[in-house]
Amino acid sequence: MTAGARTRARIVFLIRVPQARREEFLAAYEKIRYAVANGVPGHLRDQVCRSADDPERWLITSEWRELRDFLAWEASPDHRELVRPMRECITEASSLRFTVVAETAARTPV
Repeated sequence: MTAGARTRARIVFLIRVPQARREEFLAAYEKIRYAVANGVPGHLRDQVCRSADDPERWLITSEWRELRDFLAWEASPDHRELVRPMRECITEASSLRFTVVAETAARTPV
């Protein structure tokens, strides 16, 4: 890594959403995702995934240009207000923050 180079960040949320709140959770995520993707500095992409083994276990990952972009967004009043409807559906949550050290992608055939 060269001096001044940016290090992307990956944020992982492991959550539990009761089946009775699944549709409400997905509707709240749908409202949030484009607002974040189109308006939050440093946000690159995100995914929401449901466990193949436990329908109440979910994973949300997001990728950021830099960890400080995510931390600034997370600390903002806009963040808390925007994600409140989604968080109201969640009964358990934990989060992890990582910086990307190396990445491998499939090559496109020539």
